[in-house]
Amino acid sequence: MELDSIDCVSSSDAMDEEATIVLHHHPSSKPRGEAAVPPGMSPAATSVHELLECPVCTNSMYPPIHQCRNGHTLCSACKTRVHNRCPTCRQELGDIRCLALEKVAESLELPCKYSSLGCPEIFPYYSKLKHEAQCNFRPYNCPYAGSECSVAGDIPSLVTHLRDDHKVDMHSGCTFNHRYVKSNPREVENATWMLTVFNCFGQYFCLHFEAFQLGMAPVYMAFLRFMGDENEARNFSYSLEVGANGRKLIWEGTPRSIRDSHRKVRDSHDGLIIQRNMALFFSGGDRKELKLRVTGRIWKEQQNPESGACIPNLCN
Repeated sequence: MELDSIDCVSSSDAMDEEATIVLHHHPSSKPRGEAAVPPGMSPAATSVHELLECPVCTNSMYPPIHQCRNGHTLCSACKTRVHNRCPTCRQELGDIRCLALEKVAESLELPCKYSSLGCPEIFPYYSKLKHEAQCNFRPYNCPYAGSECSVAGDIPSLVTHLRDDHKVDMHSGCTFNHRYVKSNPREVENATWMLTVFNCFGQYFCLHFEAFQLGMAPVYMAFLRFMGDENEARNFSYSLEVGANGRKLIWEGTPRSIRDSHRKVRDSHDGLIIQRNMALFFSGGDRKELKLRVTGRIWKEQQNPESGACIPNLCN
């Protein structure tokens, strides 16, 4: 949804169609075809690792591992891609499992698949899968909610992507003051109106403001997301305030990590929600035009060494 006008003032100083594009801030430069021993693996383990390499996708094979009548193996994901035909001898694959190789795969300790992004951990197969689902080094999905963006990467690369590809406004500082204007506030669609990125305390935060239907009623919502993991997000708090004519609404909370999707945060109502009638009241005039001014600030919670309580560290 496009705004008629926005005044934004910072008050501080061979791929599948649904494949994810992964951005790396410091990409590796290993030449294609050059063998390398993964971190933490011995040359002997690497030889076994090569036996487990799928001939189609070249990824490591894990149970279930399929084979044709001639003993050629491939992973379960590629079995569907090759239409149940062995890519080596063209024989029909059927449902033959290579149990011996599956036993090897289950016992082999392998590095996390995000080792190239900095993860030093090594696990047996099943523990490895559980770890990778929650690995702190796994790429983040693009937090832009205005389109279905498939880009993923580390935080520096995503900040660059948001600025250059989505043309998102970038601000430095821990306080903000935004004015949102819409000529016909009765036209509310399920669409994001605005995303702004703030650099505060050396971290990046995404401020969302949008309109959507809540049941039968249109509402406006503002909320903050932290560009990092949930355990880091809990170190910060933020407040949002909107008002006019001697009334105001105030929201205080903890920013959600961008590990949680935009839709998940929005549908949990974890932010400042303004009903349309209240929004029009704050806009003043004849209530035919939406004019909202949303202010807010971000602060860092510091642990009090004596009491163990958190005390706010406000940004000047």
